[in-house]
Amino acid sequence: MSSPRLGFRHVLLALASSVTLWAAPVVQPGTLVGFAERDITPEVGMEVPGNYGKVYAKKIHDACKVRVSVLDDGKMRVALVGIDALLIRRETVLEIRQKVKVACGISDVMIGASHSHSSGPIGMILPGEFDHASAEIQDLAYKKSSCADAGYLQKVIAATVEAIVAADQAKAAVTLGFGVGHEDKVAFNRRVRMKNGLTFSHPGKNNPDNLEFANPTDDEVGVIGVWQPDGKLAGCIVNFSCHATTNSDGIGANWIHYTEKVIQGYYGKDTRVVFLQGACGDVTQVNNLDPKANPASDDWSQFVGGRVGAEALKVLLSMSQTRTAVVPVAASQKVWDVARRLPAPERVLAARELIKGPASHPDWVWAKETLLLDALIAKRSDVQVEVQAIQVGPVVCLSNPAEYFVSYGLQLKKRSGFPITFPVELANGCVGYVPDEEAFGAHGGGYETRLTSYSNLVTNAGTQFMNAGLELAAQMKPSPLLERPVAPVGKAWTYGNQPPQLK
Repeated sequence: MSSPRLGFRHVLLALASSVTLWAAPVVQPGTLVGFAERDITPEVGMEVPGNYGKVYAKKIHDACKVRVSVLDDGKMRVALVGIDALLIRRETVLEIRQKVKVACGISDVMIGASHSHSSGPIGMILPGEFDHASAEIQDLAYKKSSCADAGYLQKVIAATVEAIVAADQAKAAVTLGFGVGHEDKVAFNRRVRMKNGLTFSHPGKNNPDNLEFANPTDDEVGVIGVWQPDGKLAGCIVNFSCHATTNSDGIGANWIHYTEKVIQGYYGKDTRVVFLQGACGDVTQVNNLDPKANPASDDWSQFVGGRVGAEALKVLLSMSQTRTAVVPVAASQKVWDVARRLPAPERVLAARELIKGPASHPDWVWAKETLLLDALIAKRSDVQVEVQAIQVGPVVCLSNPAEYFVSYGLQLKKRSGFPITFPVELANGCVGYVPDEEAFGAHGGGYETRLTSYSNLVTNAGTQFMNAGLELAAQMKPSPLLERPVAPVGKAWTYGNQPPQLK
């Protein structure tokens, strides 16, 4: 008699049953974790950040959210916050932290933006930021640049505080698992070496002057899984490095939406997925050396997010024998001032003349950005930055406030001393692109090295961030990754220990 055909749901149920044959770890007092999320979807008609001019939302594709995990080892509480946003400015982070401290007493909060280019108006320019400047500069800043919406900012602040407090109140005893998967088909370095000896950002497919990728990528999908005593996955924290620029048709979380859908499709809609963006200042979904045409935007979102989510799911399914009930939690941070690069006086003078011409001029945007940067420097010639380290057992999350080049993220992973390292970019502030020092050399170049009001730190800022992160990680004691238990010495299977039978 033929076997009945199994549907996809039956296969999933069978797989679930196969990975839960081992006894779940006994939950002990001491490890408490809570999750929460809140909606921060902007309204149609609001600005969509991510450009040097204004773009407006025409429709909603999926929800933008703030997702939170609060972890408490009995000695310290920390909050890891992933927000569906292009960025989050330092001023906004400090306001959220102050309100959280008053509301529930948590002092160590890491807030990382996913860098969704289809999110709400949380930046780039803040309300009032150029009120000190001339009327001409204010016009360039507020009417001809991408700006935050004051009302939306307050919505994000209130929702983030509420989510952190709710996650803190939801803390419960759990078991945790840790792991790393690999996904190498969705992300590519957008910087390409050219025949002229320079490096271009997005030089275009089938460009005869393309030679090779100038920088690497990071294919690791880092995962922290959190299980309730009944064996249900309460939530997870996922770290991966790729620009969120697939831009489904409308406002939303970008490809991260589909990563969440994949994980929730297996574990249930109540499963919380906190996404922390890795070091991807020069990494996107675009393969400039692939001669084939790119897919449609939402298809691309599904491809990137689906594959990252599938890899995270595989890692979660591998944790059944290596979960633990007690892990140490630790946090520290370093705050200091980093100098800006100053535009040459003759460049500023030339920009003042060029800006009087038509905005269609190819250098008009760069002239605008030069004048805005000059106005910022008149108020302050350096920027306050923060690098933060948060440890969860064998994992250390090392933040930076930049669109951080992947080469730095790879070095952090290699040198942190932890079994697993999550570089978390665009966290606790935003200072724009921070390329590696090679990008400013004779064979460098590209969009990320342009001097603008968004990106303007000194050329060794990325090295400063890396060294600060390594210094903080060195002060912590990593937990080892648990290994699967060794099986007892076995005996041959009765049916399997037979000699060959020829007749």
